[in-house]
Amino acid sequence: MTDAPKSRLRPATIAAHAAGTTDKASGGVVPPVHFATTFARDADYQPVNPDNVYLRSHNENVRVAEKVLNALEAAEDTLLFASGMAAIAAVFRTVPNGASVLVQSQIYWGTTKWIRDFCTRRQIMLHEIEASDINAFSQACKNHRPALAWVETPSNPWLRITDIAATAKAAHAVGAKLIVDSTAASPVLSHPLSLGADIVMHSATKGINGHSDVLAGSLATADPDATIWSMIREDRDCAGAVLGPMEAWLLTRGMRTLPLRMREMSRNAMALAEFLADHPKVEAVLYPGLSSHPGHAVAARQMTGGFGPLLSFIIKGGAPEALRVAGRLQVFHRATSLGGVESLVEHRHTIEPHTGIPEGLLRVSVGIEDVRDLEADLSQALGQ
Repeated sequence: MTDAPKSRLRPATIAAHAAGTTDKASGGVVPPVHFATTFARDADYQPVNPDNVYLRSHNENVRVAEKVLNALEAAEDTLLFASGMAAIAAVFRTVPNGASVLVQSQIYWGTTKWIRDFCTRRQIMLHEIEASDINAFSQACKNHRPALAWVETPSNPWLRITDIAATAKAAHAVGAKLIVDSTAASPVLSHPLSLGADIVMHSATKGINGHSDVLAGSLATADPDATIWSMIREDRDCAGAVLGPMEAWLLTRGMRTLPLRMREMSRNAMALAEFLADHPKVEAVLYPGLSSHPGHAVAARQMTGGFGPLLSFIIKGGAPEALRVAGRLQVFHRATSLGGVESLVEHRHTIEPHTGIPEGLLRVSVGIEDVRDLEADLSQALGQ
């Protein structure tokens, strides 16, 4: 495994073998957890291990997880953070006061809220645009000449699809960096860096970990020598937005089954999307795997192996009926988040009531259960 050329290894092999990492000291096939926060120096006051001085910047378990994710992402460098929001914050803290940024509208509400607050504090001009409309996005780039552009595809909870290659071209034409939040796709289903993105971000809490027991975020780049990347690395190390050893170890363990989980979740989600699309009580299904989805052709071109576990559907009857259906579900857990092995349902209007989310929209994260059980649960909850 460790001697095989990287180009010959496919994602399932990279993940299952944790990118070739073993415990060299014991011979164990599973890397150990290193809890030490500080590291010894010799009699000449030189580090015993020159790579390790203090845990905040030198975390062996984080290195292992970054190595796996870097290989899956086909990146040149990857950094892990204490959360997805910490990763987002590190990116935006590279933007100078008074600059301009372009951010896709109607994405994850936590991202939008933090960016709005941050830009207000720093006198940064924020322009929100529907990035799935490439003409509107391109014109906004020309009009505002942003320092960076931020897009999310597939978007949460609208499942809108943004053409990464086209947005990268538009951003680069005005000197902007393109950052892509690819959380809903994971590195298994989409590779934004290969399509021209400068940095790809994930809330690793979600599908990358896959077990709803780790809070983490990641950034990966194709250009580790870029000034923005050096700033991000320094910000993480100095500000301390780092991942702990146990969380990094759990993240590595979760990634070992990432391709398998994503394949099964995508299959289940596709089957449920088709089932819901034909249900008389469902007004609309938002899932890029459906040929009726406006972004289907782009998604089919830039996603491989499936369309992900996230889908939304709008129930006829508004909030009362949507809440009734959510309350009747027995297999789906009523909870926030996505990408875990268990299926979740969320009434997004309750969570973000002032953002234009339809009152009848339910967002589901489809897990790895038997799809027949999931379909039966939705069927009994919806009724006839």
